[in-house]
Amino acid sequence: MDDPQVLKQIEALVDEERKLLAPHPDGEHPPGSHDRLKSIEINLDQCWDLLRQRRALRSTGTNPDEAHVRDATTVERYEQ
Repeated sequence: MDDPQVLKQIEALVDEERKLLAPHPDGEHPPGSHDRLKSIEINLDQCWDLLRQRRALRSTGTNPDEAHVRDATTVERYEQ
């Protein structure tokens, strides 16, 4: 994935997250929304990490395509 693709993925995930967090008429969130929100959070962490890797590689003159998506357990331990 190149930078624009990563950013597009981030935008799509943020849009989905906003929809899931939006108030619902009955005050209830759809079944499974909590699990989906957790999954979105992990995917966002991975996308941001990938984008940071690509930018760091580019800034050092290295091919940004050498960046790779890290596993969820790795990116979840990062400080915000």
